[in-house]
Amino acid sequence: MSPFVERIDSDETLPASADVVIVGGGIVGVTAAYFLARRGISVALIEKGHVACEQSSRNWGWCRQQNRDARELPLSSVAMRLWDEFSNDLEHDVGFRRCGLVYATDNEAQLAGWSDWQPYGLDHGVDTRLLSAEEVRKLIPEAGRKWIGGVASPDDGKAEPAIAGPAIAMGARAHGATIHQNCAARALDVENGRVVGVHTEKGLIRANAVLCAAGAWASRFLRPHGINFPQAGVRQTAVRTKPTADVGACLYAPDFAMTRRLDGSYTLAISGKATIDLTPQGIRYAREFVPQFMRRLKNVRLAVGPSFVTGPESLLSVLRNDETIFERTRVLDPAPQQWLVRKIMANVGAAFPQFANMELVGSWGALVDCSPDAVPVISKTDGLDGLVLAAGCSGHGFGMGPGIGLLASELLTDADTCVDPRPFRLSRLVDGSPLDIGGL
Repeated sequence: MSPFVERIDSDETLPASADVVIVGGGIVGVTAAYFLARRGISVALIEKGHVACEQSSRNWGWCRQQNRDARELPLSSVAMRLWDEFSNDLEHDVGFRRCGLVYATDNEAQLAGWSDWQPYGLDHGVDTRLLSAEEVRKLIPEAGRKWIGGVASPDDGKAEPAIAGPAIAMGARAHGATIHQNCAARALDVENGRVVGVHTEKGLIRANAVLCAAGAWASRFLRPHGINFPQAGVRQTAVRTKPTADVGACLYAPDFAMTRRLDGSYTLAISGKATIDLTPQGIRYAREFVPQFMRRLKNVRLAVGPSFVTGPESLLSVLRNDETIFERTRVLDPAPQQWLVRKIMANVGAAFPQFANMELVGSWGALVDCSPDAVPVISKTDGLDGLVLAAGCSGHGFGMGPGIGLLASELLTDADTCVDPRPFRLSRLVDGSPLDIGGL
C-alpha cells in the first residue's frame, strides 16, 4: 500500500514562463517553492505524481539535529528554526512538535559512537544529553531489555509526513507559486550552456533557473544533459499501527524505531535495515558506493527485483533516453518487504508487551535516494548555468527539508546563503576527492 498523504488541487494551466521551475514536489521542492514565492519570485512546481507521493510521505517524520553528520549540523539547525516558523506562518498544520527524541542501546560500540558525537553537537548548540541505564529505564516504559545507556535531544521532534508537504505547497501557492501535478518533466531546455526552461508532458515552461529536486529520479533526469550524479536507491519498509498505547513520542533502539502520530498511531521501522536492489544504474556507480555499503553490509540485503526493469535505475533507463519514463511511473511505490514487516512487529512486540497483539493499518515500501557519502547534494552544476540540484538526501531529507529548500532557493537566485554550501557541492562526488562517509 501507499501511505496516506493529504491531496491538494493542481493549477491546471501551465504558465508559459516562470522565474524558476522546480522539478519534484517532495519536501525539498515545496519548501524551495515557498521560500522563493515569499520573496516575490515567480515559481512553477511540476510533479509527475502528486505532492509528497514518494519518499516525503514514507519516512518516519523525525526532525532532528541529534547524531547528524557534522557537515549537516549547521543546516539542520536552520531546518529546525524553519519548522518552528511553518507552525506559525502557514494556514495549515504541518504536525511539527518539539517532543524530543530518545535513543537507547544495549550495544557498547553504539553508545561510544554517540558519546564521541556529543562534542560536535554541543559545539553547534545542540541540546544533547547522554543517558545512564537508569535514566533510559525511566524514559522508556518497556520490559525485557537491559539498556546500558542512551542519548536524548529534548529540542528535536517530529512532523507529519502525510500533511507537511501539501501544507507547505499550499503556503507556496498563497504567495503566488503554481503547483502542477500529474505533469512529468521530460527534459531541460538548454541554450548555449544555460538552462532556459523545462519540457513537460504538457508543454514547455521557459525559466531563468531550474531546481532539480527529483529524489530517486534525479540522476536519471540529469544524465542526458551530461550531469554525472552518483545516486543509489535503497529499499526500506515501514508499518503503521492503529491508535494504541502511548509508550513515547520518538524512540530509537538498535532493532526498532517508533514515531507516535497525531492520531495516536505509530509508524514503526528498523533503522538501517534495507535491501539494495542490483540495478544497471547501481552497477554503473558501484565503485562510488562500495565503501558505504561495505560499512553497512550486516544491515542490508542484496536482491534482484522489479527495479532492474522498471523505474529510475532500470535497464531501459540506462540504455535508452526515453523521455516518457517519468510519466510511466507516476508514483514510485515499491512493495514492502514482508520479512522486514515481520521483524519489525516481532522486535517491537518483544520490547513492549502492550504491542504484542498490535493491529496494523498497513505497511509500505520506499526507495531512499542515497549519495556515496550519505550527505545531500545541494549544488549548482558545472557545465549548465542556471541549474541547481538538491537530492541524494540519504534518508535525511524530510527533517532537513526546509533547510535544503532554503539553501537551494538561495543558490538559484545568487543570494547570500544561510550556511556554507561547499560541503554539499556535487563536485565532491565526481572529482576523485576522498569521501568521508556520513552517519553513525
